[in-house]
Amino acid sequence: MKPRLALARPAEHPISQAVAAAGWEPVDFPLTRIAASGAPPPQPLDRYSAVILLSPGGAWAARPWLEAPGQPLLLVQGPGTLEALGTPTARTRMPDLPSAEGIWALLQRDFPEGGSFLLARAERSRGYLEDVSAGTPWKLWPWITHREEAVNPLPALPRVEAVLALSPMQAELLAPLSEGVLRFCWGERSVFGFRKAGLEPTATCEPRLEALGALLREHFPAET
Repeated sequence: MKPRLALARPAEHPISQAVAAAGWEPVDFPLTRIAASGAPPPQPLDRYSAVILLSPGGAWAARPWLEAPGQPLLLVQGPGTLEALGTPTARTRMPDLPSAEGIWALLQRDFPEGGSFLLARAERSRGYLEDVSAGTPWKLWPWITHREEAVNPLPALPRVEAVLALSPMQAELLAPLSEGVLRFCWGERSVFGFRKAGLEPTATCEPRLEALGALLREHFPAET
């Protein structure tokens, strides 16, 4: 019998597929949802060198403004974010490393003279790109496209051997539900949600499918 892992993604999502490929059974456990802000871009999109999309939620919320022809280049953090765009009419480009650090490296490599970039981001965001680009030729303009909200009421956690937090909010919500099970984090940011609740995660991986697969194989339960 396969060990079961709860995460807020359906079975067909690439992250759930990576869980299954590592020998676990993914269990869809939607404890948060993405709410679009409805705010339009602060300036017409053709005024920017590119639009930066850091997450699937941001891509989904920004889609109404990105579907018209003649849009600027889209800098997409990773495959999940690209998938959330549907079939974009604009050109897209992804960094070698699917993270904000990877986007920063891409900006410096592909736009060596700098430029003006629209950063689609959540209401609560790490702020790495804004911090690292401050005072440089790469000018980033924030566009608050969405926020993450807890579902109300929270569902009961099904029988699982582990949980996977994909965001700090998810980790904070999972903490009181996850007594006696393994607690995994997708990216370092999710660690802080567990710690805010006074718990440590079992293990953390970089936000890459290959890294998640390696983590799950390493922590495969001896008995289920």
